[in-house]
Amino acid sequence: MTAPDTLADFSSLLDEAPREPAPPGRAGRVALIVFLVVLLATLGGGGGYVWWASSAALPAPTVTSQTPTVNAAGPASLVLPSSGSVRMSIDGGEQYLGPDAAGVFASSGGDDARPIASIAKLITALVVLDAHPLGDAADPGPTIAFTEADTDLYDRFYVQGVTIANMPDGTRMPLHDALATMLLPSASNYAVAIARWGFGSEGAYVDAARSWLTRNGLNDTRIVDATGIDARNTSTPGDLVAIARLAGANPTIAAITAMRSISVTGAGTVTNTNDLLGTLGIDGLKTGNLGDGTFNLLFTASLDVGIGSPLEITGVRLGGETHDSTDDDVARLLQSVSDGFHDLQVGSLGETIGTITTRWGSQAELVLAKNAEVRTWSDTPVTVTLDTETPRTYADGETVGTVTWTAGPQSTSADVKISGAIEEPTLLWRLTHPGELG
Repeated sequence: MTAPDTLADFSSLLDEAPREPAPPGRAGRVALIVFLVVLLATLGGGGGYVWWASSAALPAPTVTSQTPTVNAAGPASLVLPSSGSVRMSIDGGEQYLGPDAAGVFASSGGDDARPIASIAKLITALVVLDAHPLGDAADPGPTIAFTEADTDLYDRFYVQGVTIANMPDGTRMPLHDALATMLLPSASNYAVAIARWGFGSEGAYVDAARSWLTRNGLNDTRIVDATGIDARNTSTPGDLVAIARLAGANPTIAAITAMRSISVTGAGTVTNTNDLLGTLGIDGLKTGNLGDGTFNLLFTASLDVGIGSPLEITGVRLGGETHDSTDDDVARLLQSVSDGFHDLQVGSLGETIGTITTRWGSQAELVLAKNAEVRTWSDTPVTVTLDTETPRTYADGETVGTVTWTAGPQSTSADVKISGAIEEPTLLWRLTHPGELG
């Protein structure tokens, strides 16, 4: 019998060969092996089909993948007081918090004018420094020689039960230290004495303060004295946040209001009434209270929420029930902002996102090569992109793509790898599937 030159010729020979039932059991397996040996020998002698089939390119496996899904976290819940009013703005987190955060990020209780109490002393400092500016935070400024009329203020405010600080006869101190003595313990005698020094009289200071307010567009703020002890000194949350920004931008005021205490000639050691300094990044600015539910805090904070740069927060709490409850209200609000930022797990090591399947039945999985998480705010949606490439070797552990998760400005990624080996097809499969070989 002449050896076949083609698979078709071989098929015809098979058709002509006598057929017998396949022997059962072990005998059947032996017969199959004999048949295959004869088949290979016949084909091999026929001109190279076996060689071609054994070395021809295989069809590419089918790669099936799906972009993993991620469920965003629940929305952040800001803790706002149920009485009085509060307003807060945030700079530095617009990509997370939205473009309006630098305006009004959170507020409650409306924008009506309320008594500001000793927050008025912060305005006194701003107006005096506008007329008598200091070079920088370390500049002591001109020396103030307090008069007998100034030292008499101690007794005047003492009988009124107003906060005061020592001012012995003949006291002289730099403007910087005088401002610190006014702002930290909220000493009213120093507020009036500084106003007199800066403008000649407290009345002249009030006129200057009103002009300063008008120039800065603070039309909802009213000043009637330098101390704030008169309830007619009023302002709105909106104006006070703007005033806080001006104060925070003044290096002298920012440095002073960030101090816990300072020792000065004459007054001795004076301590800041802002008990929240250092808590949740709070670094200023001024307390103020008149009692009877009129406890206020104008504050700035540099709050680290793990996004690279801290959030720069400016806010005010007006109308708190007590000094302590006002502090608690502010701390809870800032904590709720911090808690709204979180690390969201978006992918897990070994998570299956697809399969690789061959036509000869071998299969492997596509899996994530590591755990992945992204820092985000509240319920910011997460977008997911999957980029894959054709495998080169189809070997276990080969990198074949990347998954990227993006939430706001933050992104993270993980490689996609093959898990499991793609087995080579058998020679029998190659010989019996010529149409699928390259």
